[in-house]
Amino acid sequence: MTTLAIEGGRVLIDSSWVDGSITIEGSRIDAVDESPSDRHIPTLDAGGCSVVPGFVDVQVNGALGVDLTSQPDRIGEVAEYLVQCGVTSFMPTVISCSARTAKTAITAMREWSHEGRPAARSLGVHLEGPFLNPAKAGAHPPHRLRTPSVDDARGWHRDDGVAMVTLAPELPCALDVVEELVGHGVTVCAGHTEATDAELSAAVGVGLRGVTHLFNAMTPMSARNPGPAGATLADPALIAGLIVDGLHVDRAMVRLAWRALGARRVALVSDAVAALGMGFGAYAIGDTEVVVDETGVRTAQGVLAGSVLRLDEAVRNVMAFTGCSLEEAATAASATPARLAQRPELGRIGPGLTADLVVLDEATRVVATVVDGRVVFDPQHRCTQS
Repeated sequence: MTTLAIEGGRVLIDSSWVDGSITIEGSRIDAVDESPSDRHIPTLDAGGCSVVPGFVDVQVNGALGVDLTSQPDRIGEVAEYLVQCGVTSFMPTVISCSARTAKTAITAMREWSHEGRPAARSLGVHLEGPFLNPAKAGAHPPHRLRTPSVDDARGWHRDDGVAMVTLAPELPCALDVVEELVGHGVTVCAGHTEATDAELSAAVGVGLRGVTHLFNAMTPMSARNPGPAGATLADPALIAGLIVDGLHVDRAMVRLAWRALGARRVALVSDAVAALGMGFGAYAIGDTEVVVDETGVRTAQGVLAGSVLRLDEAVRNVMAFTGCSLEEAATAASATPARLAQRPELGRIGPGLTADLVVLDEATRVVATVVDGRVVFDPQHRCTQS
């Protein structure tokens, strides 16, 4: 039985637009381009708008003053805010911290559920660290970094609530850790790294799938040393997270990455911290104190430490920086990160797929968000009972 209809907008099906209705049964899409036979069901008016797959953000450190490393029990506040940004699924991200803090965060966020809430779903924790190269620590506390250990990684499986781990593949025993994690369903990405092309390739050979915030906290590429960034551009097996806020990566480098990788290998990420949705001032990310001003989120040493970027803003930015189409930008914010997260039921619109949808107006602003077939954000009151 149809439980929701979305009518009047153009719908993104893979890389093409279709004019028609979407009918939803429960949490799944039933059909596209058909009008519902039951006219007494809730109907979301998408007239003059574009309907795209719900955005998937695989790197969210916090929002609304909440830091998920130190306050994981407040994940619901972050999840409820994210739907305003068009995000329907996300990975709460924990930066390098003590083993005890990480365990507490994983447990708290594994036990939280978005069901029945007007919130984005959690796909599981993204552990960014602590197996990072100290020379590329960025804003991660150096005293929290550790040498990769298979024993530590045995508690970081998908069934335990860990969906992604970022590590430096050139470190001792890192490849063993990659194999351990991949064997238990975890997506592993390279980040905060000085890996050579050969070292990154070796990690890909044992299951590495992606690269965290391309160009940031990694060796710069050059003519005779491609480093992690150049190796990523050259390896078709890798998906690259990219922070398109105009601060982390120069616009010309965004264009370079986009031309080399395209929508199917760029995963737009926010890397948002507690300051997202707030104003200028002092905040924290894990153990690190940061200040937010017109230059971004920075430590006392001036190091960039995450962002205040909304993912819908990243979509608009990548279109402005590269000249790409909305369908390409939306793919980089939905289908590509969903593929990186190994969640094929997400990030696309079609019969049988999860009913996670975003309605965007002509200015690519979010006017409605649907999670699991339920309208969770509708400030214009477009959803009515026919």
